[in-house]
Amino acid sequence: MDLPCDWQTNKQRLSERSQYLLETGQWSDCKFVVGQEPHQQTLKGHKLFLAMSSPVFEAMFFGGMAEKNDLIPIRDVQPEAFKALLEYIYTDRVDLSSFELACELYYCAKKYMLPPLVKECTKYLCSDLSPKTACRAYEFARLFDEHVLMEKCLQIICTKTNEVLKEPNWEEVELGTLLTVLEQEDLQINSEVELFNAVERWAKAECTRKSLDPNDGKSLKSVIGNALSKIRFLSLSAQEFAEGPGMSPLLTQDETFAILMNTLCTGNKAPMPEGFSTNSHSRVNIYKPPVTRTNCSIRFKPVNPCYNSFMSHCWSLPTSTYREPVFINDAESSSTLRNTPPTVIDSGVRKDAENLSVIEGGIQEGLKYYCLRSVIRLTECLNANVLDCSVTFSVDKNIYVLGVQVPTQMTEVTNDLNYPLSSTSYTEILYAHLLDSDNTRLTYTHFSTKVKINTLVEITFNRPVYIQKNKVYRVGVVFNTLGWYPIGLCTQDMTCDSVSFSFGVGNSADNVRDGLIRSIVFTYNDNM
Repeated sequence: MDLPCDWQTNKQRLSERSQYLLETGQWSDCKFVVGQEPHQQTLKGHKLFLAMSSPVFEAMFFGGMAEKNDLIPIRDVQPEAFKALLEYIYTDRVDLSSFELACELYYCAKKYMLPPLVKECTKYLCSDLSPKTACRAYEFARLFDEHVLMEKCLQIICTKTNEVLKEPNWEEVELGTLLTVLEQEDLQINSEVELFNAVERWAKAECTRKSLDPNDGKSLKSVIGNALSKIRFLSLSAQEFAEGPGMSPLLTQDETFAILMNTLCTGNKAPMPEGFSTNSHSRVNIYKPPVTRTNCSIRFKPVNPCYNSFMSHCWSLPTSTYREPVFINDAESSSTLRNTPPTVIDSGVRKDAENLSVIEGGIQEGLKYYCLRSVIRLTECLNANVLDCSVTFSVDKNIYVLGVQVPTQMTEVTNDLNYPLSSTSYTEILYAHLLDSDNTRLTYTHFSTKVKINTLVEITFNRPVYIQKNKVYRVGVVFNTLGWYPIGLCTQDMTCDSVSFSFGVGNSADNVRDGLIRSIVFTYNDNM
């Protein structure tokens, strides 16, 4: 393309000249391949502009081992969001035209450490709240610990509950969000029947997503966790209950009878079904600000897989399930990550007994399995900017993948290419994702915490993902902390309990530093 001569004379402002360089690619010295096929785009940039704005780009281009590749892959960001990031860097302008773009750009701004852009995205999300977006925005805010946005979302949910529950996307919220709504003391509803109907509607949609019978009471109960325990049936009259929840397949005949007896009788009452609420107070429809847990962290536990998360809305990603939040005191746990010594039991199999939430196949209390890959040869790898690793795998049984384990940094190294460790612990910043054979992202997660050196760190995904036997999947981890890591040549075939894993399947040449993926964390039962 022939560019006009003396173009600078028509650009009065620096931002106009910068935008011209961005749009034309003139004098560009780096290229990014952004997104996943078939929607990848190649975008040009200027290292100096990028490094001036972001310490991540500074390390990438001018660090101890600067990026030498002609094409720099950015797999975890959508092209539209990366374009918006570049425009902000070059012009200080951002045009947020949708909830989806604001969410993706927020993640992008976090990744490349642009606090002012994070603030702009948060401001837009707060200003764009409505009954239609409140639940999705709440899930996004919870994922990134944006407590102010979470509170604003809860305010919308509590003051406009009727509208929120009537939205079609209510059927696609996370189970954790549904339970959060049921826990609120003050909601804008006319009757507890409205909450029950909303739970039943969500459960039927979830059963349909999981290929279960939406009219079968056991199937419905298997997907809603402990939602029924949060419904205040005793706040209803006998007639309201009999004509509403009493007719639902969500309740057994015994449960219906016990609840009805409690609404009718004032003397000796039949005991309420185990776990059901005995609260008979109606939720008033005057909003009071919800209590925020300012001294708590959020730990996630796996819940029913395969229901839509907010990211299924943001870029038409596949159905996804996040985890139910369990609030814990910071004194009890300082992070979501768990430092795990690289212990191998039973020929590469490590099993941890852990209570798991109900998931498809009937697992309620079961084992969490660790398929630890045997290391044949160990070398070292320097992360001088952003270290990307991934490996393909397949299994011979249907399982649920919960996460992965990767090594932390080494104590010392044998050459002095910078980044030596000076203590026994450091802050690790990780991003992990799971892709299917079409490179469609199934789930992802971000972690940042203090870890010990020379251990394995466990990364738990945002949701347990159902993995079908004999299909190829790819798990990837991005390390964002500078330093040396032990990278191993690992065995390609491992058996954990009775599940056989094959690593490096498909196009094995496409696997990137797969020796940094040391373990697949999963659960299953023999009926899956």
